[in-house]
Amino acid sequence: MFESLSDRLQNIIHKAKGYGKITEENIGEMIKEVRIALLEADVNYKVVKEFTNKVKEKALGEEVANSLKPGEVFVKIVNDELTELLGGESKELNINGNPAVLMLVGLQGSGKTTTIGKLANLLRKKYKKKPMMVACDVYRPAAIDQLKQLGKELDIFVYEKGLNNPVQTSEEAIIYAKENGYDYVLIDTAGRLHIDEHLMKELANIKKVVKPEETLLVIDSMMGQDAINVISGFNDQIDLTGVILTKLDGDTRGGVALSVRHLTNVPIKFMGTSEKMDGLELFDSKRMAGRILGMGDIVSLVEKATEAISEEEAENSIKKLQKGKYDLNDFLNQMKQIRKMGPLENLLKLIPGAKKMGLTNIKIDPKQITHIEAIILSMTKEEKTNPNIIKASRKTRIAKGSGVSVSEVNKLLEQFENYKKMIRNVMNGNMKLPF
Repeated sequence: MFESLSDRLQNIIHKAKGYGKITEENIGEMIKEVRIALLEADVNYKVVKEFTNKVKEKALGEEVANSLKPGEVFVKIVNDELTELLGGESKELNINGNPAVLMLVGLQGSGKTTTIGKLANLLRKKYKKKPMMVACDVYRPAAIDQLKQLGKELDIFVYEKGLNNPVQTSEEAIIYAKENGYDYVLIDTAGRLHIDEHLMKELANIKKVVKPEETLLVIDSMMGQDAINVISGFNDQIDLTGVILTKLDGDTRGGVALSVRHLTNVPIKFMGTSEKMDGLELFDSKRMAGRILGMGDIVSLVEKATEAISEEEAENSIKKLQKGKYDLNDFLNQMKQIRKMGPLENLLKLIPGAKKMGLTNIKIDPKQITHIEAIILSMTKEEKTNPNIIKASRKTRIAKGSGVSVSEVNKLLEQFENYKKMIRNVMNGNMKLPF
């Protein structure tokens, strides 16, 4: 997502930082490049015009002209305006009901049913409470079965009444949730290939009955600017509280994300980042602007690490390193935890200055971690605890046992030693991590 736009804007920013003085001429050149970059990213032309006018007006102001580092101030202006364009202050999800009811709506093919599973999973993990999903899509073949399968996979209860009236089913589901102590009720409604009167009437009736805290539209970001018409169409009829953009991990130029709030006044609340059940993230305008401009997103990186690695496990690893007792068992455990955080190349992109350090071009084969695991599991207990005893004959045996070459065993042992050295240096204050 935003890869092409991000590259273009980062090049413009690099150029801006090189200017000793900001003039109307060089500002005009940069604004022209920004305009082209946004239009190529499929951002609505009205939004582009307003955005570039604001940036130009502020860039030619007194603050920039009198600054010792005008390029830095220009970057701040672009960052602030981009944050505002993406929605400004992030809106927290309203989950104060008892139970909190979240109604998901959308067209067919938007990924609505999968998203409801992801959202239920995220709410359970984030707030440590009990969600329930409700199957009210009685028109799409296998929609109910799909939701039940997701429920089984996630161990989250799905309330369904077959092909019964969706309005009645949703009403009965709320009663059931109250009686059985569920904190969140997520309702999967029917979709259509396009907005029609029958669909909107049914959605309005469900909303009237369940009185949801949130009415969220799930929309495919691959739709491009057509998404704006869909959002406006739903919002006019049933008053949306937010949007969930799906497939932002795909080949999308991202223009819809940059146009939604400005054109519809409906905030983006979540974004789908992968097909996996943990592939849903809260949408934060400030963090997203930072990612686009190559400033990284350390907050998201820390959040992912916190989810995957417990504080106790992290402390134990540090203590072992300090005492010189950190071994290959610990190394393997950390590799497994890092894998839980998602594709490693995506994590590297969250590090500030990742592009400059060449981290954005790194492609990591998931098999590499599988190979590491196989190599370490092929070692004896003594070898894992004391890798120094692993000489030629042992390496040959380990290589055969794990199905890799001896050179890969050597490479792993070298990586392990380098990792220990790097962490020790960081702990001793002799070096800083790249972020």
